[in-house]
Amino acid sequence: MQNESQAADLREAACVAPEPAVCADPELLKETAERVYRYMTAGRYEEWGMDIEHWDWVPGVGLIAIMEYGTGRENESAIRYVEQWVERNRVKAASARTVNAMAPFAVYPELYRRTGRAELLSEAGRIAAWMLDEAPRTREGAFEHTVTEPASFPEQAWADTVFMAALFLARCARLTGDRRVAEEAMRQTLLHLRLLQDERTGALFHGWDCGAADHLSAALWCRANAWIACAVPEIAAELSELVPESVELRERYVRMAEGLRALQAEDGLWHTVMDRPDFYKESSGSAGIACGFIKAVRGGLLPAEYLASAALAVKGLLPLVTSNGEVKGVSGGTPVMPSVDAYNRIPQYPTLYGQGLTLMLLTEAAAGVEAQHGEER
Repeated sequence: MQNESQAADLREAACVAPEPAVCADPELLKETAERVYRYMTAGRYEEWGMDIEHWDWVPGVGLIAIMEYGTGRENESAIRYVEQWVERNRVKAASARTVNAMAPFAVYPELYRRTGRAELLSEAGRIAAWMLDEAPRTREGAFEHTVTEPASFPEQAWADTVFMAALFLARCARLTGDRRVAEEAMRQTLLHLRLLQDERTGALFHGWDCGAADHLSAALWCRANAWIACAVPEIAAELSELVPESVELRERYVRMAEGLRALQAEDGLWHTVMDRPDFYKESSGSAGIACGFIKAVRGGLLPAEYLASAALAVKGLLPLVTSNGEVKGVSGGTPVMPSVDAYNRIPQYPTLYGQGLTLMLLTEAAAGVEAQHGEER
């Protein structure tokens, strides 16, 4: 009789198929996704990375992923979880008025579509107005990276902001048809790509200091690239009927993807600083990049050959999900570090964003396999 480890090895071996399938075993993907989701929502965690009962970017990424899992898998309990979370925590949003803490609002448009609750629509409108009219900006006009923690990063633009703030603006614009909001979502996305893209590799630096006109420690940080790789395909899709298609956005995204694919390790993961193969490999960034590739192929931003890179990442990530659903190999909260070497000293522990990016990848991969099987039938 096979033990649990042998059975898991056999299931994972089914995920080596080349494109176009991301994994040959949709049941493995769905079962793993369910474990990841259950771990996120199992109870009250006191650790910073797993504490979902507060208003900030960490639970926000988790919520975005749970909502995508709920809608993608038609899991009503997951959707109800998000709705109930908002009811418990929305009063806390007023004390967390920073760009990085905008992430939880990204679930409001879909919740409004499902519930018709007017307060969700009006609050989304107020937050979008705050972002357009009051949120601090750099001299180039990019959102300054403001956080709830007692820290200040004046005149700095970080890759994180595209996922935490521009994604919400794009979703809100599609819901309301507000072209001003749509234009700002596109503007912020393009600004961050222009400021952060490395001309040598096409990949993105973690941050940009507008005063010093440099990329600070100039780290090609894995998770920074994941935030933008994952967010841009959806932002482009949400804005497609509101603003003209941006040739620059497409060209920059393709160049980024080419650079990321060239930096991918043989086992499918990316190192926490991607051009440093002596640094540890990082699971949350790897999941976000692979998820972005799948979304970009579906949205027409990338050719289907990128699904092979996503498949390799899935294969590398599956062994990092424990039997109880914890995602291993996730680096902790990471500001722009003072040196590239400092990124390799960031500790690893479970977080809602690590769980969330992995859940998003598994949800996208399972949907892709099922769609392919449907076409074959």
